[in-house]
Amino acid sequence: MLAHQFSEFRRQSAAGIARRGAPPRAFTLLETMMALVIIAVGVLAFVDAQTAFTHSNNWSSHAATGMLLANEIREFTRRLPRHDPVTGLSLATLTGGTVTAQGWGRESGETTVLDIDDLDDLDNTTFGSGGNFPGPIDAFGDVVQEIGLDGQVITDREGHAQALEGWRQRVIVTKVDPYNFSTARAPAYEQAASSQLPAIRVNQFPLRITVIVEYQGPLDTQPEEVTRTTWVVPP
Repeated sequence: MLAHQFSEFRRQSAAGIARRGAPPRAFTLLETMMALVIIAVGVLAFVDAQTAFTHSNNWSSHAATGMLLANEIREFTRRLPRHDPVTGLSLATLTGGTVTAQGWGRESGETTVLDIDDLDDLDNTTFGSGGNFPGPIDAFGDVVQEIGLDGQVITDREGHAQALEGWRQRVIVTKVDPYNFSTARAPAYEQAASSQLPAIRVNQFPLRITVIVEYQGPLDTQPEEVTRTTWVVPP
């Protein structure tokens, strides 16, 4: 009996030693593939989050720049009368009896920003790339310059300051009904007197000013609207 117990003890001890001395079990191919999949999903999620953050940050920066440029035009218009201070806005009858507004838009010889002396001069005017005037402009009519990361103005090879690249300001001036600013009137429109409403001459209507700020990047095929600002100038 004692010999049998001693033999069994030696057998179990030998089995335990054999197990402890065995090499550790390696990863299987399936386990390795699963680990790679988990790592890849994590990396893709990080890259996607980083891309979304960069896009959001760029758009926030563009939105702030667009609002600033729109407000610059608004400040630029504060000093301007609604119509030309010399010729004003009047009606003229063309050959054939067609009545038109005389004095709406830029007059002959108004070729620079400094020549703009009334609000209707700004109708269908664009400051910036592909526009009527260089731009974009600030409240003083000066071209907004491109600033580098070092805080210095970027210049071309000839030393001239570069305008803010890719941006432009489009301005639309519309004569509107004094009782409903959403109703547009033609530049030559006059309101005849009636039993309910008084007569309103051609130059006595409110003007609605709309500024559309657009940006076109180096890889964009066309400008994209960033912001739009509208206000009404009373008569």
